[in-house]
Amino acid sequence: MASFKTADLCDSFPSLVQIAQPLLQDYGGLHSFCGKIVTVQAFDDNALVREELEGDGKGRVLVVDGGASTACALVGDQLAQMGCDNGWSGIVVNGCIRDSADISRISIGVKAINTVPNKSSRKGMKNGDIPVYFAGITFHPGHYLYADVDGIILADQDLL
Repeated sequence: MASFKTADLCDSFPSLVQIAQPLLQDYGGLHSFCGKIVTVQAFDDNALVREELEGDGKGRVLVVDGGASTACALVGDQLAQMGCDNGWSGIVVNGCIRDSADISRISIGVKAINTVPNKSSRKGMKNGDIPVYFAGITFHPGHYLYADVDGIILADQDLL
């Protein structure tokens, strides 16, 4: 993965980037990650999250719109490890994760609102590959996400 800083990308491409509101915290073993966006909507149901992470990540970032729910975790250590093993660069969750101590030792970027020990259901709700809105910006499938300790930025083209 190419080395970058979101602050430098904002300075170099001010008219090309959108900046997410600072609502998400770092949990993964990688604090800097980037890639093309894949999206899913997953309100208290992580069946589609699992389905995506089972596939070849190709260095992409899975953006999960969990509706900011704190009722249950949409990603745990098993899904984070699966994502790492399958070549995903990172996972961004508008919701909660669990197993945060274990996730911090996995070589994948993970950002989420918070942690909660409760697991999600698996009803198999299907809603993916659509634009999702949270943190003040719209995450479009196929656009590019760059994340580090300073935050998350998006661009409709590769900035690296």
